Amino acid sequence: MSSPILLAVEDLTVSFDGFKAVDGLSLYLERNEVRVVIGPNGAGKTTLLDLICGKTRATDGSIKFKDQELTKMAEHQIVHKGVGRKFQTPSIYENLTVAQNLELSYPAGRTVFGSLFFRRTAAIQKRVQEIAEEIYLDEDLDKSAGLLSHGQKQWLEIGMLLIQDPELLMLDEPVAGMSVVERERTAALLRKISNNRSVLVIEHDMDFVKDIAHKVTVLHQGKLLAEGKMEDVQKNERVIEVYLGH
Repeated sequence: MSSPILLAVEDLTVSFDGFKAVDGLSLYLERNEVRVVIGPNGAGKTTLLDLICGKTRATDGSIKFKDQELTKMAEHQIVHKGVGRKFQTPSIYENLTVAQNLELSYPAGRTVFGSLFFRRTAAIQKRVQEIAEEIYLDEDLDKSAGLLSHGQKQWLEIGMLLIQDPELLMLDEPVAGMSVVERERTAALLRKISNNRSVLVIEHDMDFVKDIAHKVTVLHQGKLLAEGKMEDVQKNERVIEVYLGH
C-alpha cells in the first residue's frame, strides 16, 4: 500500500545573501488533500513553491515527492515526476484558441519530437473535450484565448496543467482579480480536482480558503507559525497578531 504522504518537506531552508526566505520549514501533504498556505507578504509562500518545482535551489533540507528527492532535480524532471505549477499571472497562448492551448499542453505535444509529429487523434480530442468541460470552457473551444475573461484565462491555465495529469497541482493566488461567481466556480473546480490529486494553494482570500482548504499552513518570516483546520488557525492568537489582525 502506498504512503498517504505525497509530499514531504523537511527542514527546508533557502538563503539569499544571508537572508533566510524559508527557514527550517517542514510540511507534509497527503494524497487528495487541498492544502492552503497563507501568511503576510514576505512570509516565504511563493519561495516555497519555487523550491518544490525546482525554480529555486534549497540551501538545506529535503523535498520528497512520492519518496523521491526533488532538490537535485531540474525543473523539467520535476514536471515529469508529476508536479504541476501555475504562477500568479496566467501564461497562456493568447493568439491560439482554447482547444489549441490544451492540445499544446498534451504530453505527446510537449517535446520537440512530439511537436513535429503531433497529430490530433481521437484520444487527444476526447481528452481536450473532457478537460474543457471540467474548467467550464467546453463552449469556448474555438475562441481565441486572448478574448477570455481574466477568470477564464486562469481556468484555461489550470486545464493546461490538468491535461498533463499531475499528481500534485500547485497554484499561486488563483482567484486574484476574479469576480465572486468566478471565485465560487474555482472553489468547486479545486474541490473536484482533489478527488484524484493533491492541490497546494497560496491564497489571501480568506473566504475562498474556507471554501477549499482541508488544512491550512501559516507561514511567517519563512517559518511555520501554525497549521491545522481553518477554524482552529483563525483562533490562534499568534496568527491573529501577525496576519489576520491586519
